[in-house]
Amino acid sequence: MALSLDTLSTCLQNTIGDALVKTEIRLGELTLELRPGALAQAMQTLHDHPELRFSQLTDLCGMDYSSYKDGAWEGPRFAVVYHLLSIEHNARLRVRVFCADDALPMASSVTGIWPSANWFEREAFDLYGIVFDGHPDLRRILTDYGFVGHPFRKDFPLSGHVEMRYDPVQRRVIYQPVSIEPREITPRIVREEHYGEGR
Repeated sequence: MALSLDTLSTCLQNTIGDALVKTEIRLGELTLELRPGALAQAMQTLHDHPELRFSQLTDLCGMDYSSYKDGAWEGPRFAVVYHLLSIEHNARLRVRVFCADDALPMASSVTGIWPSANWFEREAFDLYGIVFDGHPDLRRILTDYGFVGHPFRKDFPLSGHVEMRYDPVQRRVIYQPVSIEPREITPRIVREEHYGEGR
């Protein structure tokens, strides 16, 4: 039988209350925000506690809030969001934890609890620069090993920093600085003089 969101929220407050920043029910889903220092223990409780048993991590992603709400965001810049599933209780849960340091965003690895977090954490590291403390093999997964920067950060240039091409003289792929000029494209709108007037 599925747990109601109110029952689940109460259970979470009773089991991991000290780790909670807040809970929120929106659009039929429960979101739980945790304190950064309490992440590892709280996640272990979510996995092991008999009233919870979130045995599956279905997704994990990084977030960059630097331009959230048109730049009016005042909290920490980076967060990690986890989506958990309890098969035993037919319940889903979204967990969010903000990284305490914007210069070096860091969160505890949950690979020891859910092995499926391995590649998800590597992806968040590669694309956002979030370091997962305790990850067994934290390295890039989608970009080249020599790639500079983290392409999902809001301040990363759309054209990137380098481009690659095949050099027929050297007979290999080479990297060079980006040769295109960044520009903003504004669509031109052409309308007839009396467009849309009663026909």
